[in-house]
Amino acid sequence: MLQQYFPVLLFIAVGIGIGLVPMLLGRLIGPNRPDSEKLSAYECGFVAFEDARMQFDVRYYLIAILFILFDLETAFLVPWAISQKDIGWGGFVSMMIFLAEFVIGFVYLWKKGALEWE
Repeated sequence: MLQQYFPVLLFIAVGIGIGLVPMLLGRLIGPNRPDSEKLSAYECGFVAFEDARMQFDVRYYLIAILFILFDLETAFLVPWAISQKDIGWGGFVSMMIFLAEFVIGFVYLWKKGALEWE
């Protein structure tokens, strides 16, 4: 019975090993404190002058959410189109209901002005 679970236990052990071995080696071999070069500004070339918790415009998040919605719609449409012969009329009707809900939501967002970037 235990032989059936051996691949799962091996997978868990390898995952834990991949996570713990570099961390332990870093603590044993690595320096205790990072040097001044490691703590200096590196991406933009100057020291940060504001708090990192500054507010962003909510439109960035709205655009990201809309992108995810349209991306997921494509992820649903491609397999549906490929398997259309196998799923028959039930699959066709369910996808048309999904698309109708999606179009209604899109029209609602358009009317509310969520797609405008003033």
